[in-house]
Amino acid sequence: MPEPASLWRNRDFQLLWIGQAASALGSRASTVAYPLLVLALTGSPAAAGVVGFAATIPYLILQLPAGVLVDRVDRRRTMMACDAGRLLVLAGVAVAVAAGDPPLALLIAAAAAEGCLTVIFNLAELSAVQLLVPSRQLEPALAQNEARVRGAGLLGQPLGGALFGLGRAVPFAADAASYGASLVTLAAIRRPLVAEQAGERRHPWAEMVEGLRWLWHQPFLRSTTLIVAGSNGLFQATTLAVIVVAQAHGASPAVIGLILAGWGLGGLAGAAAAAWLGRRLPAGAVVIGANWVWAGLLPVVALVPEPVALAAAGAGMAFVGPAWNVVLGSIEMRLTPPALLGRVQAVQMTAAYGAIPLGSLVGGLLLDRLGSEEAVWALAAGMFAIAVVATVTPSVRRPPVSAPVAASP
Repeated sequence: MPEPASLWRNRDFQLLWIGQAASALGSRASTVAYPLLVLALTGSPAAAGVVGFAATIPYLILQLPAGVLVDRVDRRRTMMACDAGRLLVLAGVAVAVAAGDPPLALLIAAAAAEGCLTVIFNLAELSAVQLLVPSRQLEPALAQNEARVRGAGLLGQPLGGALFGLGRAVPFAADAASYGASLVTLAAIRRPLVAEQAGERRHPWAEMVEGLRWLWHQPFLRSTTLIVAGSNGLFQATTLAVIVVAQAHGASPAVIGLILAGWGLGGLAGAAAAAWLGRRLPAGAVVIGANWVWAGLLPVVALVPEPVALAAAGAGMAFVGPAWNVVLGSIEMRLTPPALLGRVQAVQMTAAYGAIPLGSLVGGLLLDRLGSEEAVWALAAGMFAIAVVATVTPSVRRPPVSAPVAASP
């Protein structure tokens, strides 16, 4: 099949993107609706936390086996099966809520099931981009995906609250419909999404280790994976710290929401500029520069704890994130054989998501023991240390210059 002249004429990629834009918006809305529903039914923040834990724990424990699965099967069929399953789960929740007060156990089971299917879907979708997009279009394709994620994050949360106000079942029904839209677009994709196998299938554990070993022997990807894990943990703690700092200086919940919305706008602007930056800056400069931007802006939270300053600092930190993701993602897709990509990405996602709960724990302890401003300085010191490590690491300063291009049909 001939390559499209531009990304906008890449019919199959745009179909995938449109479906995932609808799906991401619906998922963000239901993510907000779950705790609102549990609090309305039980009045217990602990119960809401249990449901949230059930939805997110698959991101930590399921990534590696999901990577093996994704590398073995047709990615389009995998995504369609996951979407069909998520549609049924969310439709079931909507029906149960409309019929009365569903038991907490049902909501926990639904959140866990949706989380498991989402982990598998996300890995299949990330791997599908490599097969749908020619090498020269990787940066704009990944930037377009970043815009989708950031836009859904910015719009989905207020949408979820608004839909919940219309009726408790409405956001769950809307999310089910969004999975239906994704199913339709996936069914219309023409290009095969099966990676050519590099050899005979082996025991899943052996294939899982193969992905881990391959990544470990790629110095640039290995180093950046470890750096991402550290910065993700610190960012999770930073978000909590910003909320506590803003509250300590009299900010209302509405103002805090506006502060975090500023972060979302920064990320959306960064997604718009990511492909442009990726074409003009060396990968090492993006990695090192992003870490120094984060290290430089974090002290603003402690020094100038006013809402406008907090929003501006967060927007600046969020702005450089998409460039990081686009540059690293394009290098990874050019380096990694298609038959290994699901497993390699699974290792990276495990490292990235595994640091998030640790960051929440560390952030809470620091805020409790040190106070808000002192905790921010501690987090800034941690980010400064990561920036130094990124700067002095040889594999980061000398990333792959010319990577073998992954095969595209």
